Amino acid sequence: MPMDHTQAPVLEALDAYRRADTLAFTPPGHKQARGADPETRRILGDAVFFGDLLASGGLDDRRQRGQYLKRAESLMADAVHAEHTFFTTCGSSLSVKAAMLSVAGPGERLLIGRDAHKAVVSALILSGIRPVWVEPRWDAERHLAHPPSPADFEAAFTAHPDASGALVTSPTPYGSCADLRGIAEVCHRRGRPLVVDEAWGAHLPFHPDLPTWAMDGGADVCVTSIHKMGSGLEQGSVFHLQGDLVAPSVLKNRADLWGTTSPSVLIYAGLDGWRRQMALHGHELLTHALELAGEVRAGIEAIDGMHVNDRADFCGPGLADDLDPLPVVVDLAGPALSGYRAADWLRAHRDINVHLADHRRINVQITHADSRETTEPLLEALRELADAARDWNAAPPVEVPDPGALRMEQACLPRDAFFARTEDVPVEKAAGRVAAEMVTPYPPGIPAVLPGERLTEPVLAYLSSGVEAGMNLPDATDPSLRTVRVTADR
Repeated sequence: MPMDHTQAPVLEALDAYRRADTLAFTPPGHKQARGADPETRRILGDAVFFGDLLASGGLDDRRQRGQYLKRAESLMADAVHAEHTFFTTCGSSLSVKAAMLSVAGPGERLLIGRDAHKAVVSALILSGIRPVWVEPRWDAERHLAHPPSPADFEAAFTAHPDASGALVTSPTPYGSCADLRGIAEVCHRRGRPLVVDEAWGAHLPFHPDLPTWAMDGGADVCVTSIHKMGSGLEQGSVFHLQGDLVAPSVLKNRADLWGTTSPSVLIYAGLDGWRRQMALHGHELLTHALELAGEVRAGIEAIDGMHVNDRADFCGPGLADDLDPLPVVVDLAGPALSGYRAADWLRAHRDINVHLADHRRINVQITHADSRETTEPLLEALRELADAARDWNAAPPVEVPDPGALRMEQACLPRDAFFARTEDVPVEKAAGRVAAEMVTPYPPGIPAVLPGERLTEPVLAYLSSGVEAGMNLPDATDPSLRTVRVTADR
């Protein structure tokens, strides 16, 4: 029997709670905004506090007999062709950890694309899973990584037949996508599950002109951030499940291990409302977004010194298998403009924030929320940026190594290095030492250095020159990278 996607169980229960004028002698202590700081109420609005209540013993009764969350999760699974869906209010950083521990345990091997997000590395540190790194496909001309191929995972399984499964990131923050069907076939031929970190792909199930999404591509577990390309609130994430290689009870148990016991009903409501919006109107909304992105791409391409990366740039032999066109990746030509400079100028002079910036690119993310009211000021600001940059001196150079020099020896497990005795050494003396921390250009949050890797001069020069040029390294012990944290005994 078809499910009724006009329903939004969490939102409807929240509305009923407010209409009942329920009195709560429970957390949260602001008691439906009554005790909140007046200035905070003025800035945030009372609706934030009205939606902030206990999930159990608030929105639902203490035994959750209303099953609002369960029904909302079932509707989400139906909307995206999954067998099971679980909500989390701790972001995909939690979801991917739960997914990994559902596939592998301490001491077991897991094949992982080396372009994984830092949340994956955090899971390795906390769990003791042994990573087998699968190299991404590297575009040496554009200094950009694309997801590994099925052949790359085939080779990794051949070398490590005891691996418990595989994890791939697709789409990347730049919009490049893996051959998920091919990778799933490699895994399933061995009876091993595939986990897809699809944090940037919440919209993919809802339009045929977008790349194949993970469940349709044969993945067993998929992690999706609804707040990135969807319209949920920050930290709203879901993980989807299908097939019999990972039991739903195991995935739910692992999520419970990592998750909060105080989930945000506000975030649940955002997830529920976004599913209803997409199930009812997703095709129409995404058709609009795709048409608008096409206009933005053409408009930026017409600006002197700017090139929008498209399928011809990102897809083909040795590169990505598909491209999501909604992340509009702008390659900046000329000596004056780096992505860091461009992002800073746009924020300081035109109050425009871009998604990410690197040594040569910016990424402006288009979603169904955009219209010409947002994109025309963006195009005008980029034209003004191009004009202003003509008078600038050359941008500080970033010493990006060749692909082979980016990879360092994994001298010990990330967990062992992270919890080892450590010392901070000057960056000039760090080459040859074993890193005890992650060093991650952010965004997009893909670590350049992992705990347990033996540091090399090319990688240290890349990061040091990047900092001088404007790179942000928020997770390094010393974000200025004058010192690096290394193990004391290696």
